[in-house]
Amino acid sequence: MSVFERYLTVWVGLGILAGVGLGLAIPGVFQAVAAMEIAQVNLVVAVFIWVMIYPMMIQIDWHAVKDVGKRPLGLLLTLVVNWLIKPFTMAALGVLFFQYLFAGWVDPQSASEYIAGMILLGVAPCTAMVFVWSQLVKGDANYTLVQVSVNDLIMVVAFAPIAAFLLGVTNVTVPWETLLLSTVLYVVLPLLAGMATRRVLVNRSSTALGQFVARLKPWSVVGLIATVVLLFGFQAGTIVDKPGVIALIAVPLILQSYGIFFIAWWGAKLLKLPHDIAGPACLIGTSNFFELAVAVAISLFGLNSGAALATVVGVLVEVPVMLSLVAIVNAWKPKTA
Repeated sequence: MSVFERYLTVWVGLGILAGVGLGLAIPGVFQAVAAMEIAQVNLVVAVFIWVMIYPMMIQIDWHAVKDVGKRPLGLLLTLVVNWLIKPFTMAALGVLFFQYLFAGWVDPQSASEYIAGMILLGVAPCTAMVFVWSQLVKGDANYTLVQVSVNDLIMVVAFAPIAAFLLGVTNVTVPWETLLLSTVLYVVLPLLAGMATRRVLVNRSSTALGQFVARLKPWSVVGLIATVVLLFGFQAGTIVDKPGVIALIAVPLILQSYGIFFIAWWGAKLLKLPHDIAGPACLIGTSNFFELAVAVAISLFGLNSGAALATVVGVLVEVPVMLSLVAIVNAWKPKTA
């Protein structure tokens, strides 16, 4: 394990501090980078995420992908958690905290918007970062690809109806440009590049693939830290201006993340899933497709709404929380696995 991987939490923590500090010191630079987006997908962040997941895509063996159907229980767990549990527990926690526990600190209008933002996060399961978390827990790369792909297909038809039902509105529309562009940038292009690279390396020698992946691993971590710096730099002003509100929104989001993780982990143990499938399955249900959630929140409630703010807080808490869950998965790895 490299020094980057061994102290990953430290580097991410420093990345958070650097992002906030730089965002306050040179806000114009971050505003310019934030403006480099298409359909709510920031192109610079996309490049860094691409750097993160490309090494994992190289490891995907298409001859093994077809065998995933022989082990359907991991995929079943992912889909049940993502679509039958997570959206509804997120809505329940939002109501519990902002209509009852935090009611004295938040006005009713803001409370309803925070709940709406949380719901949108809950109905948008993660796509890109899943590959990063799977790699960090040494998950089955082939199985993770199938889990993400099936999840994305279901999201196309299930996102709008579930969001509309939980929000109590009828005009929820899927921002197709955001969904499709994110899928192409985060899955299709790096997957094609990984397939081409793998073919060249395998044909070159029996050791070329392993050596190349080993050289790329540090860059994957660098991409993660750079992404963290950008995300926190984009929101540095909000973090400083509204620390109390951000803390209130973060509480139920963090509880949701750990709660969903442990539900999924219990399910994985019940189904007796191997560790390299159980780990990614639990992490997929915990993280969120924040670009989609932010885009819908802005279109429904406005750029400066409480709903948009709640989805942004989801972005801010995700990386630290997910790293802690990665550590838990690795700590619980069977000695013989």
